Amino acid sequence: MKEDKLLSAFEAYQQFAKEHYREILVTVGFALGILVVVYGLKFWLDHQEAAANAQLGQALDTFHAYVGAPPPGTPGQSFPTSQAKYSAALTQFSVMVNVKGFPRLLPKPKAVRIARYHVGLCQAALGDDGGAIKTLTEAAKDRDVEIAALAKYSLAEEYVKTGKTTDAVKLYQSLSDHPTSTVPKASAELALADAYRATQPAQARLVYDRMAKEFAGEPEVADAVRQQLASLPNR
Repeated sequence: MKEDKLLSAFEAYQQFAKEHYREILVTVGFALGILVVVYGLKFWLDHQEAAANAQLGQALDTFHAYVGAPPPGTPGQSFPTSQAKYSAALTQFSVMVNVKGFPRLLPKPKAVRIARYHVGLCQAALGDDGGAIKTLTEAAKDRDVEIAALAKYSLAEEYVKTGKTTDAVKLYQSLSDHPTSTVPKASAELALADAYRATQPAQARLVYDRMAKEFAGEPEVADAVRQQLASLPNR
């Protein structure tokens, strides 16, 4: 009885296949085509990610290279001046950021987005404050909160440098309210107080006093706060 049912089902399938032969071939071909595209795209993205990581590593080596003669036996390159170093690094990072032919709808490799943040750092180091602010503002919108936090922190530093203390304070406060592993709350709070030091020392003292209580159980932070308080102008 069971065999008869299986035979009947098989015959029904055969009949269906004969009647819908073309439709089945089209459907199977379409499914196979999708698989080829998906796996091909994944292979291409993985290749792009690996290539970007390699480029980022080289650019970071330049960014962190020694200025002047490195200690004896220290591997890696060195540069005669900071300007030469950051100019070379800026070129390498910019090549990554400005690469042509990458589909707009696809997310850029993380290494490329990290490179964009470093473009801003190089611009700042080279005295191009306007360019640094523009680049870091874009990097601060990154979907990766860790990269975005780093960019916001550096952007706030640029605001302080260019006299935009109010804008810097807003960013530092936001970073303090939403800490990340790249910019912990203590780092944001110390930078916030530092932004106030020159023009509003009383406000800076309030931040340090608050930190002294909040981070009393963290010796490194507490020590840093004590040192900053001791050097704070009394006005």
